[in-house]
Amino acid sequence: MTFKKHIYFVPGMAANSKIFDYLNLPSSLYELHFLEWLIPTSKNETLESYAQRMALLVTHKNAVLIGVSLGGIMVQEMSVFLNPEKIIIISSIKHPSELPKRLLFFKKTKLYWLFPTKLVTHLEKLIPFIFIPILKKRVTLYQRYFAIKNEIYINWAIHQALNWNPTRAIQNIAHIQGTRDHIFPSNYVKNPILISKGTHIMILTKAKEISAIITNLINC
Repeated sequence: MTFKKHIYFVPGMAANSKIFDYLNLPSSLYELHFLEWLIPTSKNETLESYAQRMALLVTHKNAVLIGVSLGGIMVQEMSVFLNPEKIIIISSIKHPSELPKRLLFFKKTKLYWLFPTKLVTHLEKLIPFIFIPILKKRVTLYQRYFAIKNEIYINWAIHQALNWNPTRAIQNIAHIQGTRDHIFPSNYVKNPILISKGTHIMILTKAKEISAIITNLINC
């Protein structure tokens, strides 16, 4: 009998697990588990505490953890409390040194606290007033995939992403990054598996290519 490997997925900041809908992984080999974001217990909950709560959702030993963007940071933190067979991060970073200069500027000046979270949490109300097709398309995309509109969560998540300070180097990690990622540019990232023309949302637009890479990484 062939035992299936268990894969746990964590989406990007404020996103739901629907962002993984386009992945195509062989069901004969893998059992897929899609985690959703929890709401922080408070605005001051530590990343360690939050990751420990997320780790409790992983109920299989030696699982594979896959995270996108902030989810990539989260699976690395979750691994402290687990014993994953492998970690795969997509459109993310492995260390604060991989942050681009503009994000380091926001981190240093703390300007990110000025981010209009109220506008984001009520963005759908603006749709009737948006007449530029590309903007309307992006807002519609936001509605489908970005489900967490809690202000405490969004402020907490932005702060954690910019101020992440891992306590240990993560072993057995693979990093998939797009060459056109505007959030975490690939030229700042060390030793990634590059996807040509992949953007920060390539989990949606390059799912076929990413699926093949994931399958190869797990089976090698």
